[in-house]
Amino acid sequence: MPVSPSATPTPTAAPFAPLTTDRLLLRSVRRGDLAAVTRLWTDPEVRHHLGGPVTEPVIRIRQRRIVGAAGCHAVIRAEDDVLLGLVTVEPGARNGETEVSYQFLPEHWGSGYAREAVGAVVARVLEGAPSVVAVTQEANARSRRLLEAVGMEHAESFVEWDAHQVLYRLCRD
Repeated sequence: MPVSPSATPTPTAAPFAPLTTDRLLLRSVRRGDLAAVTRLWTDPEVRHHLGGPVTEPVIRIRQRRIVGAAGCHAVIRAEDDVLLGLVTVEPGARNGETEVSYQFLPEHWGSGYAREAVGAVVARVLEGAPSVVAVTQEANARSRRLLEAVGMEHAESFVEWDAHQVLYRLCRD
């Protein structure tokens, strides 16, 4: 989904209080989450539109940085505490706008978890920011549908990371 191939959480990201939805808990990444998070970085299906699986040296760096990192949120299914994916919030990431990105493990695709989590995070971001953006590859139809489902609108198209990208935006009313 829309995370750059080398993206890592930024230390300047705003703190994020845990967030709950009907089925989910979004909280800071914990050491016990690292196996599932590493799968997100190495799974060919997850990484299909993200530049491919991450290399071992980059994984080691990310593993050291992600635990407790501001702006990076583990998406946990409330009924059984299973990590489903990540949602990342980066204030000022793209031309001064807050960017939201996400990745979910394939076995949890199609259950509405990503839509629920991303929708909740977008709503939270808009409590304190005038707008929020997300970027995905033009070819990533699932991600584009998700962004449209949470109310974001296609704002521009461009080439980045040697692929056609689309930027979606939602502004606070």
